[in-house]
Amino acid sequence: MLAKRIIPCLDVRGGRVVKGVAFKNLRDAGDPVERAKAYMDGGADELCFLDVTASIEDRPLLIELVRKLSKVLFIPFTVGGGVKCVDDAKELLRAGADKIGINTAAVQRPALIEELAGQFGNQCVVLSIDALGQGRDAKVTTHGGREVTDRNVCDWASEAVALGVGEILLNSVDSDGARSGFAMELVESVIDVVPVPVIASGGAGSAADFVELFTQTRAHAGLAASIFHDGSTTPNYVKKLLQNEGVEVRL
Repeated sequence: MLAKRIIPCLDVRGGRVVKGVAFKNLRDAGDPVERAKAYMDGGADELCFLDVTASIEDRPLLIELVRKLSKVLFIPFTVGGGVKCVDDAKELLRAGADKIGINTAAVQRPALIEELAGQFGNQCVVLSIDALGQGRDAKVTTHGGREVTDRNVCDWASEAVALGVGEILLNSVDSDGARSGFAMELVESVIDVVPVPVIASGGAGSAADFVELFTQTRAHAGLAASIFHDGSTTPNYVKKLLQNEGVEVRL
């Protein structure tokens, strides 16, 4: 059995970490490089950096930030936000990113997935799905959760994997920042239709929510932001709690 992964997420805007609720009312949460190093030292298996307003503001990629991160991090990290073509991904990978996160651009032009997978391999391509709603009725949103499409989340996940996606980051817009627990039904519905790892995101309010996630769903990883940003828990604490519950983790 593969060990479950704990992944802190750093949503970035204007070079700073930000956090909000349901993708809105973003507030400052610190320096991304300092945060990243602290999370690595605190037991994170991986990190995820998302430029949350890149698709809305049509801004350049976070190349300089990625270079700084690559100098201090010794764990894998994914970077997403504003990736529109192979050259964008190439820049981020050359700067030090391990995986590329795509979302809005892939919904608008699914062929981007094939292009990225063909150039860099499936293992480098992470599809971030911002899902509105629960279970099999959830809809795909774009532009940081601001635009709701008519695409069904499960259908889109299945299509994207067929095109070459190697991992899915499943974000529950409803649960984001609410600290009410992960969207379990949504997570299971996507796992039912794809053969690749699914990272559950949105709703973690305590370390106990990770226990619930990994004992009641088949999620491969859990991602959170707020509970790590405010210091209420650490990746290592989450892992020790999971280990005590019989969940396999890397300590």
